[in-house]
Amino acid sequence: MKPNEWTQAIIGAAMEVHRALGPGLLESAYEECLAREFELRHMSFERQVALPLEYKGVHLDCGYRLDFVVANLVVAELKAVDGIHPIHEAQLLTYLRLSKHKLGLIINFNEPLLKDGIRRRVLNFQDDEE
Repeated sequence: MKPNEWTQAIIGAAMEVHRALGPGLLESAYEECLAREFELRHMSFERQVALPLEYKGVHLDCGYRLDFVVANLVVAELKAVDGIHPIHEAQLLTYLRLSKHKLGLIINFNEPLLKDGIRRRVLNFQDDEE
């Protein structure tokens, strides 16, 4: 599948979880359920992927983790917050840069309509990759 198809598949799985659970739970509950939904849909993914940080030649273990990396292509960061703020988008862009991935989603399950809680971000967009 192409990157856009993967993001659509991720969003579809997230919508199924949101349809079943609704807003108001902890992020960890949505993460568990989304992992199960990915499994049911036979989507390849990694969960809680360590994100090492290197600063001026020194490897720092700061404990940063990517919620999901789907198909080794799309970083999916989950939230269960009042709204997506610029700091959340900055976090995703930094995670993309540090992990060397180009495509990411923020999915905020704490919205009455999940579509209002989804942001797609691309780092170093290239037309031929879409």
